[in-house]
Amino acid sequence: MAAAARTDALGLARASRRSRVLRQAIASAVTHAVLLVGAVGMLAPFVWMVSTSLKREGDVFAFPPEWIPNPVQWGNYAETWRAAPFDHYLINTVFVSVSVTLLDLTTSALAAYSFSRLRFAGRDRLFLLYLGTLMIPGQVVIIPRFLIVKELGWIDSYQALILPAAASAFGTFWMRQHFLTMPVELEDAARVDGASRWRIYYSIMLPLAGPVLATLGVFAFLAEWNSFLWPLIVVNSMEMRTLALVLRFFQGSLGIQWNLMMAAASISLVPVMLVYLFAQRYFVKGVTLSGLAGR
Repeated sequence: MAAAARTDALGLARASRRSRVLRQAIASAVTHAVLLVGAVGMLAPFVWMVSTSLKREGDVFAFPPEWIPNPVQWGNYAETWRAAPFDHYLINTVFVSVSVTLLDLTTSALAAYSFSRLRFAGRDRLFLLYLGTLMIPGQVVIIPRFLIVKELGWIDSYQALILPAAASAFGTFWMRQHFLTMPVELEDAARVDGASRWRIYYSIMLPLAGPVLATLGVFAFLAEWNSFLWPLIVVNSMEMRTLALVLRFFQGSLGIQWNLMMAAASISLVPVMLVYLFAQRYFVKGVTLSGLAGR
């Protein structure tokens, strides 16, 4: 009787284990299928953009659609590059985006360290007030911002493109959440060794915040690279235009030649992809270390 009961128990255990493994396999398959469908849905527009950029003008709206161009028109990229001083616009956009990113990282890190580590009267209320600016739509402050830039004489200049975006409440909040997760004992030990507040910030806090800074840098760079409305308002001359503006006016000047438009869009996408590929190993780590789900 004991042997039979033991055999039945082993059989039930094996059946339960097989059932659990089967459920896990089904759940994994469903998860991967959903992720695959989502990936295809997100990649399809980019694939279509590249495909259109390699087509003849008359084949863009052919039905049924052709995902693989025949013949492939590599000359579309050369024609697009010659149609406008693309190298100048690319340099403009890179300079503005990199400058905004560096300034945003600098101001956000300094403000976040002050709000998380320094103690002064009204600190928390001031931080909440600063954070409350995230609730204000950007379109609401465009006119006051434009009037300020105009009074300063910065219209159609790099100052107008860079300085208004040199600080962000989101960046400060992001960095502050990370600084709050860092142990105070690190600063106490450094202070005992004679380190100043600036030395602690520069030599301890910033190096430990590297992944979070990289993630914030990617966000800031992408936002500025794709910025359209503000440059459209403050830029008048062709020399100061960025790629986002060039793509819009490119369309009008060429009579909506969609194959060349898609070639221009593909060219403008390359630097963004390079930035993301360079920083992707820090991306997930930066989101994890930012402490958004913490205190």
